[in-house]
Amino acid sequence: MYKESAALTQYCVHGNRLVMGRRKLWHESVNLTLPLGAKARMDSVLNEGEDRLDLIREAIEREVKRRERKRLPQDKES
Repeated sequence: MYKESAALTQYCVHGNRLVMGRRKLWHESVNLTLPLGAKARMDSVLNEGEDRLDLIREAIEREVKRRERKRLPQDKES
C-alpha cells in the first residue's frame, strides 16, 4: 500500500543552508468563524485582483486604529 515517492516540495540549497518556500510576510495568524453570508458579502465588494485576506487585514487595522484614537483622550486625562 505505501509507495515511496519524490518529495512534493522543491527546495534550493544556498551555501550550507537549506531554504524552502518563501519568506513569511505575516508572522501571526488567526482562525475565525464568520456569520453565514459574510464571505459572499466580502467577495462582492473586492476590487479587481484584491484578495479577501487583504480586505480583512485592512478592516482589522482600521478598526484597531479607530479604537486606539478613541481611547487616547481618556488615557491623557488620567
